[in-house]
Amino acid sequence: MPIHVSDTGGTAVDAAAWRAALAAGEVMRGLWLASGSDTAAEILGGAGADWIIIDTEHSVGSPDGLLAQLRVLEAAPVFTVVRLGSRTPRELGYLLDLGARGLMVPMVESAEDARSIVAATRYPPGGVRGVGGGFARASRWNRVPDYLTNAESTFSLIAQVESVAGLENLTAITAVDGIDAVFVGPADLAGSMGLLGRPRDPRVRSAVLGAIETVRAAGKAAGVNAFDPDDAMAYAEAGAQLLGVGADVTLLAQGATALLERVTVPGRTSAGTT
Repeated sequence: MPIHVSDTGGTAVDAAAWRAALAAGEVMRGLWLASGSDTAAEILGGAGADWIIIDTEHSVGSPDGLLAQLRVLEAAPVFTVVRLGSRTPRELGYLLDLGARGLMVPMVESAEDARSIVAATRYPPGGVRGVGGGFARASRWNRVPDYLTNAESTFSLIAQVESVAGLENLTAITAVDGIDAVFVGPADLAGSMGLLGRPRDPRVRSAVLGAIETVRAAGKAAGVNAFDPDDAMAYAEAGAQLLGVGADVTLLAQGATALLERVTVPGRTSAGTT
């Protein structure tokens, strides 16, 4: 992915470079940041990922922690996406003001949902985003020339489809102008299909593959969570460009457990009990 020097002097990938990479069909590996830690953000930012997704839906982070993570990642050669906790216009506008370059919006289930998201990220008359450019970090407190008129070029919008209803309306969702990519969440989709805890079930995989095909046929970028490397490669071969391949908390938990299981202590089980 081409790297652009950010307006803060860092090396972060900007929205123009991100969209160019999507248009070129590049496959990009992403890591989730769910710990709320700016130190973890710094570590992941140097790991070689193409994009980092800061989760605010299920993570233990705070608004102050989110800002710290965004600042750290502006010095890393990655594109940073914030996954929202809701679809409210207030949260969408707040995160854009904070300086998020990418937004991933969960549980999009209809074209109406998608249109409302787009409207919440656009200033009037094209949308309903609150105008507070002088207070916004994204405008560098009104020091970015013409920020209000060019704001929509500074970020990218990803709709997350995670339910049977979303799949049924996928063609209409994908057609909404302003949605740059559609990202499928197999875990929630499995639950919606009555297969909770089974995101690798063949029926879920088949639904995900069908979704990728639909999104790509509409000329948009498709993405999917795939923490198993074989799954990630299979989805990439099927046309997925945005891959979520791991998370800081799972990598830490699994790595620590795997290490301790290799270091055997007489009289103890791998769980550490006697």
